Amino acid sequence: MASIGSERASRSQWLGSWLHSWRTDGSLARLLELFAGGSDSSLVRRLAGTAFIIRIVAALLAFVAQIVLARWLGGVQFGIYVYAWTCLLLVGGIADLGLGSAAQRFIPEYTEHKRFDLLRGYLVGSRALAFAIGAAIATVVTAVIALTPLAKSDTVLPLILGCAAIPAFSLASVQSGIARSYDWINLALGPTYILRQVMLIALMSLAYGAGLPMDAVTTMAACLVTLWACAFGQLLFVNRRLHAAVAPGAKAYAPRAWLTTSTPISLVEGFYVLLTYSDVILLTQFRPPQEVAVYYAAAKILALVAFIYFAVAQTAAHKFSEYHVTGDRSRLVDFVAQTVRMTFWPSLVLIGVLLALGEPLLSMFGKDFVGGYHLMFIIAIGLLARAAVGPAERLLNMLGERRRCAHVYAGSFLLNVVLCFVLIPRFGAVGAATASASALVFESVWLFVVAKVRLGLHCLVFGRSRDR
Repeated sequence: MASIGSERASRSQWLGSWLHSWRTDGSLARLLELFAGGSDSSLVRRLAGTAFIIRIVAALLAFVAQIVLARWLGGVQFGIYVYAWTCLLLVGGIADLGLGSAAQRFIPEYTEHKRFDLLRGYLVGSRALAFAIGAAIATVVTAVIALTPLAKSDTVLPLILGCAAIPAFSLASVQSGIARSYDWINLALGPTYILRQVMLIALMSLAYGAGLPMDAVTTMAACLVTLWACAFGQLLFVNRRLHAAVAPGAKAYAPRAWLTTSTPISLVEGFYVLLTYSDVILLTQFRPPQEVAVYYAAAKILALVAFIYFAVAQTAAHKFSEYHVTGDRSRLVDFVAQTVRMTFWPSLVLIGVLLALGEPLLSMFGKDFVGGYHLMFIIAIGLLARAAVGPAERLLNMLGERRRCAHVYAGSFLLNVVLCFVLIPRFGAVGAATASASALVFESVWLFVVAKVRLGLHCLVFGRSRDR
């Protein structure tokens, strides 16, 4: 007992001495400065950390929701729901024509130049414009679905319910962009990624308890309710915050200038979505469902890495615009380098962890899925390449290189499609993984070159900019 007590005392003394030295040599201060300091980089780290946590929690909620829905709906109805929901994501994701992302360009610009009339006009007009565009798209798509034989009979009503949610989807996208521009990250992401998942589970539980049909129609109706409720709830809170942040006054509107800037951004986002889904879609055309499922599981596990890029990009974009508008080149160069490091090193660590745990994680899907472990290493190459240039795409969009950024993503998408057609018939899932990784490497190299040549900025985790 005495020896144990002495050992504990010794450990306590050592721990106390270590903590004291850690405090006195400045290590604690440096750590606090990283996340609790007053600098812009500290702010972005906090906001990016918050965004990453929100996305992780949302992913867990979505995982639970998908399991519950699959059990309640059964394979056929769940498949119809997934199809309708995916179509909504594809159309709704670009229905605002990039006005949500453009908010991170215009709000800092109007604020810096003290164009408060245009600022107030954008805060109101961008949301009204996005809602109107979403409504027009919803009307056209609904007419196509209802009046043509393009959709199978059992998917028509779920798809139409999805169309009814497009205006809310579009409105929420712009509101999220406005909230991000003011660093209200919880308000920007919480309603879409957290509250909507919770409401969906709650509504479907009520429907199940009430004995309503557990099918794709009921599920899409619940999705419709949650999207509209979250969009209007977010509207109320955003307006309350804006009332305190922006003084009332005259409004000026420049819809042509807004759309001229936002539409190329929308093209980039559209090609990004296509690039994300093209490998799975094309693999489905050539290989059996089991192989597609294994590939999908491997890709989804590594998709967690993309949350880091998302978190940094969502919280840093308006700072790129702010430094550019103010002409503060030195701070822009430093901030670009910081955001690249904040994207790459955490991504590298997370990829290492996921690869180390790859087989146990895949086994959670079923024992047959472990055979896709080798695919994770191929997919990881592309993700590391994208992380190595950080949020270069957002940088180009915010600094006026939107068209060239759209060219990058269009070219990467076409390369991915071509490689899929060439490699998948011969190599199957390995071919799909190779095509996807190659397209991401190509995309990253091209983004780096454009940023270097057009902006003189070094968007690579290794090396330094000549401005430094």
